[in-house]
Amino acid sequence: MRIAALIAGILLGLVFLMASVTYFFHLYTPEKMPPAGSPPALFMGALVPTHFMDFVKSLELLGGLLVMIPRTRRLALLILGPIIVNILAFHIFVANGEGLANPMVLMLPVLALFLVWAERHAWGAFLRGR
Repeated sequence: MRIAALIAGILLGLVFLMASVTYFFHLYTPEKMPPAGSPPALFMGALVPTHFMDFVKSLELLGGLLVMIPRTRRLALLILGPIIVNILAFHIFVANGEGLANPMVLMLPVLALFLVWAERHAWGAFLRGR
């Protein structure tokens, strides 16, 4: 189980590292942009100029690094958990389900939940304050 958790942590960390590094260094531009005036375009249009996206990507970078280290994995999941929920909420509510079947979008909560389950005993002690 420890090896599977290590692999899941590395995979989850690499996804978030890749997403944040490509954002900060402008290494990737999406081929298909949402139509102008659509809810996804308006949503993203509000995040970028206000630098809120910079804040989120900084947390993704930090969480991605921390989730790959077993000792800091719980802290990383506390950072990445709300980001994963917001990614799912964006695809469900703002994009009306479009992109929800993307394997990357589906992989994030599966890996995170697996890591929580794999360390469920440590989470119990963490939540009890021990």
